[in-house]
Amino acid sequence: MPVKWVLHWQPNQGSTVSSQILNEVTQCVESINGVKEGRWKATLNYYKPMLRDQANQSEFPRDFLGISLADQPNKYYFIIRSQRIVLEADSSIQLIMEKLQSYKSKVALYFDGFQYQLGDFRLRVGKVVPTHSENVRGIVMEVEYLPISSMEKAQKVMEEFLEIWNEALAKRSLPGKFVNIDLNFGEFGLGDNYTPQHTAVRYALVMAHMIATVQAVRG
Repeated sequence: MPVKWVLHWQPNQGSTVSSQILNEVTQCVESINGVKEGRWKATLNYYKPMLRDQANQSEFPRDFLGISLADQPNKYYFIIRSQRIVLEADSSIQLIMEKLQSYKSKVALYFDGFQYQLGDFRLRVGKVVPTHSENVRGIVMEVEYLPISSMEKAQKVMEEFLEIWNEALAKRSLPGKFVNIDLNFGEFGLGDNYTPQHTAVRYALVMAHMIATVQAVRG
């Protein structure tokens, strides 16, 4: 699987995320010859246990994230951050969980945007919105380098692309920038060869960081 980075928009102190910024970002992708390929969607759910017996509390993870990815429509990914575990399941697991009622989704976020082709890169840019809401909570950008599946080998190319991208974006004088978070995938038992599990872990940590950033800006 090609190496992928998941970047998130970090607003400047005192500014907020808006649809206008997303429009500027997508225009920027098109201005550097990104070819629009279609819509892009993904979802993230934050689960908490529904404990009928508090004595069993220690046996269950306190919380975990569930993620569906656009390029893996038949799979669903779980990340238990406290134990550094990432699991892949069939997408039908969501229906099973609803019936079992052992965990309930407390927060659901949708990623909605467009996919672009730019040479050897595939870009996906979209807004992050809560369920039943149009309020933009964040902007996420996937950068996928199609020829390489080794993270180590792709590192330099990805960094160079990000530099070019930030230069193009800087001309628009937007109140923020895209940030890539460095991760230690070894903590989750993942190696150098890129897999969908790597993407799931990236999303989990990006969302945690984005929520913290929004709270800090508001504070």
